[in-house]
Amino acid sequence: MICAGLGSTSNTTRKAVLAALDAALAHHRLARADLTALATVPRKKDEAGFHETASQLDLPLIVASEEALEAAAGRCLTVSPASLHATGVGSASEAAALAACGATARLLGPRLVREGVTCAIATTGNQP
Repeated sequence: MICAGLGSTSNTTRKAVLAALDAALAHHRLARADLTALATVPRKKDEAGFHETASQLDLPLIVASEEALEAAAGRCLTVSPASLHATGVGSASEAAALAACGATARLLGPRLVREGVTCAIATTGNQP
């Protein structure tokens, strides 16, 4: 499984989400077709730009549970004071990606930030 975790400022657009997603995928030499899912935190579950992106890519948008986020928090590579204050985890995108992929997931690298959107890629098993 390869999952892109997403975080953002409020009212982000699909265009901004795709810009961040494409930058993160390119950084890790992946393509949109490699993704299994998108993920986010409960606070962002109604973010229209995330839903529009998931729909365009025909991918599920997983909203990670608070428990799964807490379990993943220690494996995050980034600690953002803003994310910590808003979501309780150091990186919403990193924690969401890890939580969606499960206990054996690993991040391919720290989150990337583009146009107010953060994106982190996590994987399970022997994926890239």
